[in-house]
Amino acid sequence: MTAPPLLLVGHGTRDRAGAAEFGRFVERMRARMPVDVAGGFIELSPPPLTEAVAELYGRGHRRIAAVPIVLVAAGHGKGDIPGAMAREQIRRPGLSYLYGRPLGPHPALLSLLEERLRAAAAPAEDTAVLLVGRGSTDPDANAEVHKVARLLWEGRGAGGPDQGLGLMTVEAAFVSLARPGVPEGLERCRRLGARRVVVLPYFLFPGVLPDRVVAQARAYAAGHPGLEVRCAQVIGDCDGLADLVAERYAEALAGDIRMNCDTCVYRVAMPGFEDRVGAPQTPHHHPDDPAHGHGHAHGHGHGR
Repeated sequence: MTAPPLLLVGHGTRDRAGAAEFGRFVERMRARMPVDVAGGFIELSPPPLTEAVAELYGRGHRRIAAVPIVLVAAGHGKGDIPGAMAREQIRRPGLSYLYGRPLGPHPALLSLLEERLRAAAAPAEDTAVLLVGRGSTDPDANAEVHKVARLLWEGRGAGGPDQGLGLMTVEAAFVSLARPGVPEGLERCRRLGARRVVVLPYFLFPGVLPDRVVAQARAYAAGHPGLEVRCAQVIGDCDGLADLVAERYAEALAGDIRMNCDTCVYRVAMPGFEDRVGAPQTPHHHPDDPAHGHGHAHGHGHGR
């Protein structure tokens, strides 16, 4: 039996460079995978997810393995992408899909973050790292960013058994929807005694929000000349990321998903989020999708 094709599902961005890098990553996966590969976005930028699904469906595929190209299990991975795939099933008779889990946290991502960190600055004991995530209204997703920061420090910072990078601390912050923000995170690092801070964006590809991280970091640095602030690059299109996506694809095929549902606001009545339990999940409306402009749209905006 032929293995299902790989469908890469991205969020989308208004930044052309970010959309182009996603496209290059799709091509990287096509070059390395022994199955058909297609990729599309759920909103903001072409190609829309529906075109990617139509491409695979038109080649005769009726069973697809969809891997969300997102770092944390927030609303996009938990609701928007499954909602969009459910809409595709209505549009295309006989279509079924396997669903992979988000990419992080994973040791491969920690290694890629370390590479971006080393490229930005030589590690030192007076250096702090500020890991900046997107930010979400989902507390579970925000907690994952803090987990990544701690894992990065425990294994590679001063807390590691071999002293690793020798960093004094790795703190977490967010660029939208959650606190602490970038200026707050930098201020915490400064007050902890850091003489240099490397801002490490926890993003896959370039976009509006990663650019905002850099702008906010530079603005803070301008007001604090005694603190050196450097900004690392996003993870980006690379072989290490491709290895991880291939692993998530294999997990989906094997049914080995291992989702953490113990702190999911859609399943558990978390304090302050009780109204989300069992909430219906609907897809975003993409400007290049025929469904755009019809039905219920999300009540929140995005700046990617």
